[in-house]
Amino acid sequence: MTNKNYDNILTYTIQENDKTVKGILSENLNFSRRLSKKLELSGKILLNEKQTKLNKSVFIGDVLTVEFNDEEDEYNAVNIPIDIIYEDNDLLIVNKPPYIVVHPTKSHQDNTIANGVAYYFKEKGIQKKVRLVNRLDMNTSGIVIIAKNPYVHNELSNQMKANIVEKYYYAIVEGLLESDRGTINEPIARLNPEDIIRVVDKSGKECITHYEVEGRFGNKTLVKLKLETGRTHQIRVHMKHIGHPIIGDTLYGNESNLIGRQALHCFEMKFIHPTTGEKMIVKALLPEDMERIIM
Repeated sequence: MTNKNYDNILTYTIQENDKTVKGILSENLNFSRRLSKKLELSGKILLNEKQTKLNKSVFIGDVLTVEFNDEEDEYNAVNIPIDIIYEDNDLLIVNKPPYIVVHPTKSHQDNTIANGVAYYFKEKGIQKKVRLVNRLDMNTSGIVIIAKNPYVHNELSNQMKANIVEKYYYAIVEGLLESDRGTINEPIARLNPEDIIRVVDKSGKECITHYEVEGRFGNKTLVKLKLETGRTHQIRVHMKHIGHPIIGDTLYGNESNLIGRQALHCFEMKFIHPTTGEKMIVKALLPEDMERIIM
């Protein structure tokens, strides 16, 4: 059983014998070897309220405690408004608007979601790094999850890799889909390493997208999509592949006078809270520029 308190401390009650502190951290709590060693060297691992080593044996009923240090963030703090959907001692979840990148790049060095979150942390006295759990394209809006410590980041990253995290998107696509629901199971590859564009190709990695029609509007369709895999540009490539590119997607479709970006929004995510075990469901309302298209 794990829990987290306001002093940024993780506790775990041992439920088995014949294990070491290292084994509990790696097998039960999914700590990386690097993080475990770092915590040991800094004296931040306690067993029954006493500093301990990774090779120490543990027994049923022992209480393992891990303290996380205050940290300085690597991103410059920039006063950018952030739309907070949910926050607790472990997580910050925001609704990313379109036209802003998630983290600094060569062409966008400061005006990013990460910079805005760094500013928010600074203003609130939260001495933590901005640890991004997921990312969205610059012109895709919706849910972005930030972890406040390395344990939570690692746990959610593992959930992502194991496809435990459920990700749902809304897209408005060109034309009218004939089927009300379906699954696109087509591999996606980047044939030219110098090119950003991806294509459906048998040499690519497995990609599975489930879709369900939410409404048909003139010559447009509002589609709800669930990602079973999480490849770069997956939804955009798959919708183009079936002949219904996302409206406004200039990379995989056409410019549109209805919207200045691809009409794609991450509106819901489901996952297991790493420290409480609670099933989390977070939602972000459809943005105004997409709502206008289907009014």
